[in-house]
Amino acid sequence: MFEVIASAVPSSSLSPAAEVFACTRRRLMCRAAASRLVPHPPDLVRWVRREGGFVHPNITVSDRGPYGLGVVATGDIQPGSELIALPSHLPLFFERCPHNDDGGCHSTLMQLALRIPDELWSMRLGLRLLQERAAVDSFWWPYISNLPETYSVPIFFSGDDIKNLQYAPLTHQVNKRCRFLLEFEKEIKLMLDNVSPRDHPFAGQDVNSSSLGWAMSAVSSRAFRLHGEVLSNDKKDIPMLLPLIDMCNHSFIPNARIFQEQNTNSQNMSIKASAFCILTISGVVADMQIKQDMPVLLNYGCLSNDIFLLDYGFVIPSNPHDHVELKYDESLLDATSLAAGISCSSFVSPADWQQEMLSRLNLWGDQAFRKVHLGGPGLIDGRLLAALRTLLSDDKETAEKHKFETLMTLSDDFPLGVSTEISALRMVIALCVVALESFPTKIMEDEAILKKEISNSTKLAVQFRMQKKLMIIDVMRKLTQKVKVLAKLGSSAQG
Repeated sequence: MFEVIASAVPSSSLSPAAEVFACTRRRLMCRAAASRLVPHPPDLVRWVRREGGFVHPNITVSDRGPYGLGVVATGDIQPGSELIALPSHLPLFFERCPHNDDGGCHSTLMQLALRIPDELWSMRLGLRLLQERAAVDSFWWPYISNLPETYSVPIFFSGDDIKNLQYAPLTHQVNKRCRFLLEFEKEIKLMLDNVSPRDHPFAGQDVNSSSLGWAMSAVSSRAFRLHGEVLSNDKKDIPMLLPLIDMCNHSFIPNARIFQEQNTNSQNMSIKASAFCILTISGVVADMQIKQDMPVLLNYGCLSNDIFLLDYGFVIPSNPHDHVELKYDESLLDATSLAAGISCSSFVSPADWQQEMLSRLNLWGDQAFRKVHLGGPGLIDGRLLAALRTLLSDDKETAEKHKFETLMTLSDDFPLGVSTEISALRMVIALCVVALESFPTKIMEDEAILKKEISNSTKLAVQFRMQKKLMIIDVMRKLTQKVKVLAKLGSSAQG
């Protein structure tokens, strides 16, 4: 089938590991999510300044306002102003060989880190964070004590709220992380059973799936990837926790940006955040000032709501980068074409030249990568659009003369003709209908649920699935408008 991955999530899709993890961590979630790790943590701004960093005098950390805990301006800040600068010894990152003169606990930590898959990189730095949290005299305690006590990411949802997401790709990732945390807890206990107290990486403290989940969530929601050549022999971008800077919240319209400088005459690196500015040909021009009581906002990246919820614990309304995943399959494409009133045998039996083009799109053959999507800035996955245009066209010569970039781009042009373009867009609209109908609840039902007194995790789950549906409807609306315009062009050409 052309499987819509956004399909409803049956109860059986929640893995036993997720169910177990949901039970083991409930004590951790019963307290207020906004509270910090300790009731009265040290002044983070004062600590950064004491350690040689710079903090603008009109900057503070506050938990008041719509964004929760974050960096806020206490007075007007002019564009181009430097806000925060960290010396190279303040960022916390996972060092390959932290101290050559003491291999014990660090080698144990490294052995644990090597058991973590690359895709869960946040857990590696999370181990380092747990190590510092357990240390009696940790240099980073003023920073760590200011971290949230709990996180609102889905690994801490109840089993019912994981099901409430109603979106299989995200549910799969949540299950996968829960399963990993439970298994990793067992591996850690086995490895540390025979470790001497002196070499214990967590100062003898017990590390369970809840504490591992806390650390992984702290890192995934806060870490920045910065160039690390001056910090290690590895030239790759290195995930780092940046005290105070990582207190800044997200916006797609930021008023600040983060950048990295290196003094060419020394090995010191400075990491800074400054009032947002735009580079122009004539020089640097400030974009906006930060007014008093306004939060300092950074852009975390062009991410879907899947990533925002999974890693950061929030959902962005009307996220222009959100999408739903689909699995490309010929048989349901054929069924969808019949529902859309489009007659085309190529979906099931493409011609040789069409098979060749599909292969180049990596959508044909045993090794094909069949994951495509609807939504995002381009509205339609480029490979899906090119495939539909190709399969709905019988003009081999015209199709083959176009660059794939052209066939994969939705624009005001219609590279294979108006008729083919209309059919391709109608197919996408029909796929949107299938994706929308796969959710077991309607938008009106979701809105009614959100008006009730519900837990924060239920609220996030319902917001997440509702935003998926609203995004699909928006794609349908925009494509329907394009079809109407194309239909008028077709009528004019025939007239």
